[in-house]
Amino acid sequence: MNSVSQFLDNYILKISLPHIGIIDIIEILIISVFIYQFMIWIKQTRAYALLKGIMVILCFVVIIYLFKMNTLIWIVNNVATVMVTALVIIFQPELRKILEQLGQKNVIASVIPFDRGKEVQARFTDKTVNEIVKACFDMGEARTGALIVIEQEVVLSEYERTGILLDSLITSQLLINIFEHNTPLHDGAIIVRGNRIVAATCYLPLSDNMELSKQLGTRHRAGVGISEVSDSLTIIVSEETGEVSTALNGKLRRNISEEQLREQLVQVQNKKVVNNSKLINLWKGRAKYEKKSDH
Repeated sequence: MNSVSQFLDNYILKISLPHIGIIDIIEILIISVFIYQFMIWIKQTRAYALLKGIMVILCFVVIIYLFKMNTLIWIVNNVATVMVTALVIIFQPELRKILEQLGQKNVIASVIPFDRGKEVQARFTDKTVNEIVKACFDMGEARTGALIVIEQEVVLSEYERTGILLDSLITSQLLINIFEHNTPLHDGAIIVRGNRIVAATCYLPLSDNMELSKQLGTRHRAGVGISEVSDSLTIIVSEETGEVSTALNGKLRRNISEEQLREQLVQVQNKKVVNNSKLINLWKGRAKYEKKSDH
C-alpha cells in the first residue's frame, strides 16, 4: 500500500491538466471543420491521387532517416526547397479552383453545409438513364458521333471551362440535337453532372495508351483519356460504325448493347436510401410542404 500511495504522490497527482477555455474549444472546432472541408475538397479533385503519391514519397523519406542513409539524406535536404515550389506548381489548378469557390460562394454555407448530402438519393434519376440510353442508340442508328462524359466524384470544372456552358435538363431530343451534324455544339464532348448537361464542346485529354486499336479515332482516345484522369464514365458513339462504347478507369468497352449501357449507368447512378433529417427539413421550411404534397 505504501508503494502505491508513494507512486500516486510522486507521479499521478503531480500531473497537471492544461486549462481549456471557451476560446480553445472554438479554435479546435474551427480547425476540425477546415480540415474536414479540406479533405472533402481533396477527394473531389485530382489532388487526391497526387496526395497519395506524396504520402508514398514521405514514407520513403522516413525510411531513409530511420536507416541513416546519409547520401540519400543529403539529396533530400538539398531538394527539399525545390520540392516545395514543385508542389505549388503541381497543385496550381486545384488551389486556383478553391480560391474561386471562396470568392463565388457564401463562406458560411460552404463551411457549415446544412443542405448537403442528406437529400441525395442518387447521382441522377432513372429518367436520365433512359434518356441517355435512348439518345445514344438513336444516334448510333443515324451514324451520329457523340461523346458524353458523366461526372462522378471527381469534379470536371477544369474541362467544363473549355466548352460552352449550358446547364440544361437532359432529354434524348436535346442530346441528339447537340451532336447533330453542322450544329454549333456538335464538336467536342458534353459534360453531365447529375440530371443536367453543364457544358458542351468541351476539350478532353487524349489517351497515350499504345494498346488501343489504331482504328480508333480522336473521339475514342479522348473518351479513354478523360477516364484515365478522373472517375467519370464516358459514352462514345462512333460516327463511322454507329457502335456505342464506354470508357471507365482507363478501360474501353466497345460495341456494347442497350442493357450493358443501362447496367453501367445504374452503377454510376449510385442509388441508395438515405434517411432525411427532420431537423434539416424544418430548417429549410419544407416539412409543411411535404405534408401538403402527401394529400
